[in-house]
Amino acid sequence: MTWFRTLLFLLGLCLAPGAWAFFNEDSITVRQLPPEGQQVLQQIKNGGPFAYPKKDGSVFNNFEKRLPRQARGYYREYTVPTPGVRNRGARRIVTGGHPPREFYYTDDHYNSFRRIQE
Repeated sequence: MTWFRTLLFLLGLCLAPGAWAFFNEDSITVRQLPPEGQQVLQQIKNGGPFAYPKKDGSVFNNFEKRLPRQARGYYREYTVPTPGVRNRGARRIVTGGHPPREFYYTDDHYNSFRRIQE
């Protein structure tokens, strides 16, 4: 894939460090999400309630630049509970748009994302 990165560079479409991981990731279907993820996705579509009301629905700033670049406030994040973990854990669903029209899943605290296909 080195030639492809070179082509992107020459076209002026350089990717930020780490962004390449997003483009190489496969998508995930709703059925492939863990049960907790399926539940959170449904809660998002229903407007709640959420396990962490002060955090869930907050702006995700995409500092890692692993999702396509958008204006601030475009992305929102929601906690996907992890059984046996006392804190929020690493799993999240990040939505894009208002109302949400894009959905992404990460199970490694924003190191990689998979687009949720419905």
